[in-house]
Amino acid sequence: MSRLSRGISSAVQWRNLAHFFRIAHFYGYSHVSVKRRMKLDGVSFAPNVSFRNGERITIGAGSHIGERSILWAGNSTGRIVLGTKCLLAPGVVITASNYGIIRGTPPMDQPKIEKDIVIGDGVWLGAYAVVTAGVTIGAGAIVGAGAVVTKDVPPDAIVGGVPAKIIGTRPDAAEVV
Repeated sequence: MSRLSRGISSAVQWRNLAHFFRIAHFYGYSHVSVKRRMKLDGVSFAPNVSFRNGERITIGAGSHIGERSILWAGNSTGRIVLGTKCLLAPGVVITASNYGIIRGTPPMDQPKIEKDIVIGDGVWLGAYAVVTAGVTIGAGAIVGAGAVVTKDVPPDAIVGGVPAKIIGTRPDAAEVV
């Protein structure tokens, strides 16, 4: 078999074609078009992270955003600000807007309520944690997996649950044995 025929044979194999389409599909991921409008500095994130309204998202240096996470800033005013060295596990949801809940009107027909979310330096958000509009999470705080954060979290607090409540405080290095 000649080199040319081996090359053609390799190009038409289904696995190679599937890989080509995965690469082409990469540019359809929701982070690709908004990344240009975001303020990023040494940030790493998986290719399947979803960003909306990137011009209102700021992520500090050295932060990492895990697979299938969602960061949705508000359509007009709600901002998301992550400090430096933040760690977001897979499936984290941060949304700076919410729908109204007035009876008699479908939620999607009500005006959105947009409020800034500020997450301090060195915060760790566990897998599938949710942070709602208007929340501030203090530097060094840890949010447990699956927690729903609806209120502000003080620095170095450990929170968990639905809704999230303080369950501890991070120890000093001298306290860790």
